[in-house]
Amino acid sequence: MPRLFTLMLALCISMLAATSIVMASSDPSSGAAGMPGAKGTFEFKPTDWIEGATSWWKDSDGVDPGTAGCHLGTDADGKPNGRMFGEACLPDGLLVESNPGAEELHSHTNDIGHPDMFDCNAWCVGKGASKGVCTVAAAPPCEQSAMCQCD
Repeated sequence: MPRLFTLMLALCISMLAATSIVMASSDPSSGAAGMPGAKGTFEFKPTDWIEGATSWWKDSDGVDPGTAGCHLGTDADGKPNGRMFGEACLPDGLLVESNPGAEELHSHTNDIGHPDMFDCNAWCVGKGASKGVCTVAAAPPCEQSAMCQCD
């Protein structure tokens, strides 16, 4: 019984930590500042996170919620290294939008990025549409990405 309790406690703490990472936001990035639906940034660890490393990246689309993007890992000179991750829809419907500008070489200290979160409905309405949602979309070479789809 104590082992089950310990396992359940560890699982709950892990879920709380993951939730707080997504919900703990700061101001929008400079590329998202002033855009409709911009909720702020949050810390993001890629699935292949490298503790203590300074990693280098380029974003395929910049801050553009209407385009599915791919964040491409590079070396400090901008040469691709095979790492990548796409944008995503969070369980609450917000879009995870990578930044900064398109093809801008930038570093992630401790291999942790700070993507923006967007409310797609607010972004689409701000662009003149009647509504919008976050939807999965292709962004090769990333296997999967996401974007705001407006109606």
